Amino acid sequence: MVSAKKIGQCGWPYYFRGVMVGDGRRRAGKPLRAAQDEAGVPPGIWTGRGLAAVGLAPGEEVTERQAELLLGEGRHPDADRIEAELLAQGVSPGKARRATVLGRPVEHNRSPETEDAKERSPWLAMDLVFRAQSTAQVSWALMDDEHRGVLELCQDIARDRALGWLEESVAEIRWGSGGKHRAPVKDGLIFAVFRHYESRAGKPLLHDHAVLSIRARRPDGTWGNVSAASLLDNIVAAGTLYTLVFMEEVSARLGWAWEPREVTPGRRPVMEIAGIDQRLINWQSTRRQQIADAGPLLVADYEAKHGHAPGERAAYALDRQAADRTRPCKPAAKRSLSQLRGAWRESAVAAFGAEVVSRLAERARAAAAAVWARVRPVVDVALAAVDVVAVVYVMRGAFSYRHLLAEARRHLTYTLRGQPHLPGLDEAIVQTAIGGYTRPVGRGRMMTADLSVLHPRENGDQAAVRSLAPARSWSRYDRARLASAASTSIAASCGSAAANSPAASASSAWTARR
Repeated sequence: MVSAKKIGQCGWPYYFRGVMVGDGRRRAGKPLRAAQDEAGVPPGIWTGRGLAAVGLAPGEEVTERQAELLLGEGRHPDADRIEAELLAQGVSPGKARRATVLGRPVEHNRSPETEDAKERSPWLAMDLVFRAQSTAQVSWALMDDEHRGVLELCQDIARDRALGWLEESVAEIRWGSGGKHRAPVKDGLIFAVFRHYESRAGKPLLHDHAVLSIRARRPDGTWGNVSAASLLDNIVAAGTLYTLVFMEEVSARLGWAWEPREVTPGRRPVMEIAGIDQRLINWQSTRRQQIADAGPLLVADYEAKHGHAPGERAAYALDRQAADRTRPCKPAAKRSLSQLRGAWRESAVAAFGAEVVSRLAERARAAAAAVWARVRPVVDVALAAVDVVAVVYVMRGAFSYRHLLAEARRHLTYTLRGQPHLPGLDEAIVQTAIGGYTRPVGRGRMMTADLSVLHPRENGDQAAVRSLAPARSWSRYDRARLASAASTSIAASCGSAAANSPAASASSAWTARR
């Protein structure tokens, strides 16, 4: 999964003291590299196509001064050298400093004269966090170094694919009054990636913080600010791409398969590695149980206050509140990865026995063979489009391209179980869905479901879809799956109306191009 959080002007001390050193507690005056060595985490690295514009290269180590200048002040990462050279040439200090600023100075946002909120840029960077499923965390923590290295490589590939999609297909830069001008970024984006190994509870949690600089170049080469709204709107779609690619890389390199497991009744299942003992997932995911234990008290308070049980949206809000209330403090003492892995293995062996831990890889391979013996992953673009539209319609009512794209990628994870998908298949499903099973609604680019081709007697309305899941006692996702099953069943068995639809034509054309 991928989560995102904007970093404001007051948030940088937290990142310099903690996130850049593995969520530890960096002492004042301690150099960044020394603090990272002490915490047992690798140094951060730069990535992104926008690095060339500031004289950096992918894979270079992130120094403290570079991060402070670019991510904290919005200046060139080599600003000290540039400023010194200009001063030596007789340029005034003010002009020399201004020459190192990328775009509008940070001081502009702090000025009392900047009264128009639309002129302010209250954030300087964005923290994107990438983490894999629980069974991948267990395998990474308890298996040998060879498996650990492969899983870390899969993490690198999946993370970079998602970041690449964001900068190539999503990122845009806005300028002018109210951001009325917009265009794709000229060179790409700049990220500083920091790897962490454990959760606040001290459990295995391989995850990466990809800190995005707000600064990017406009088409004319001048510097401006990346639009936060477009990135945040597409974080879920980026997360589903990350998960899809991670699953495919793990399956290709280790021969494992994936299966859906229900974590919370009535919510989306999570694709986990087949053959990994559920007890090990519970051992790794202690936070999940802490949140579940805190839930009943919050639900009781809600019922006492409102006089009824919480609905679906309120239940999600209560879950977030439970997570905040039970969030543990960060561990004071940091350990190296080898020390962590030794402690994790010792804990797992003590809880479940040496045989369960030592045979993890063997059981994953055996389970994969059983999965492939009973599952033949085949993607029918037209049926996938119906499934995606039905699910998104019941979940949201009105939706946009990004919602369909995220669901199309989920469909591929559920269907392919880690087998590779053809490039562009996710977008082909979305285009088929839009062309055959949606219609515009309201203003902008929003749309809703139109399955009239499957229900010609319904006169084009949505009664046929709504009637598929009338039970409000069911969760929204359960209703969505019921609607999808009914709609895809009709689509698979319907006659010439669906066969001659624009969706079927688009599906056939895409298949022919492959």
